[in-house]
Amino acid sequence: MELNDITAQVVDASYHIHRNVGPGLLESAYQQILAFELERRGLRVEQQLLVDIVYEGLCISRAFKADMVVEGQVVVELKSTTGTAEAHKMQLLTYLRFMDLRVGLLVNFGAARWTDTVTRVVRGYRG
Repeated sequence: MELNDITAQVVDASYHIHRNVGPGLLESAYQQILAFELERRGLRVEQQLLVDIVYEGLCISRAFKADMVVEGQVVVELKSTTGTAEAHKMQLLTYLRFMDLRVGLLVNFGAARWTDTVTRVVRGYRG
């Protein structure tokens, strides 16, 4: 499955969840609902994936936990806050770099408006 197809499915599922559930739940609840929706669409979803990293020869076991990885290609970082910060995007970029992946989605189910819910983050993009 192509990256754009995967991200389109995540965005669409997130839209339906935001519309039907709304803000106010814990991040963990949205994670379970989103995983359910994506798996129902036939996508492979890994949740709370522990990731090892290597820094200048130093191997760090379980350096971070990715909320969700879809089809082994797209990292989905979930939030349930009133707004996302630049630090959240930088966190996702770091995850992408260490996982050697190109695209991630920052999904904030705490946003009051749908237009503030999903941010696409691309490693190496100079726009």
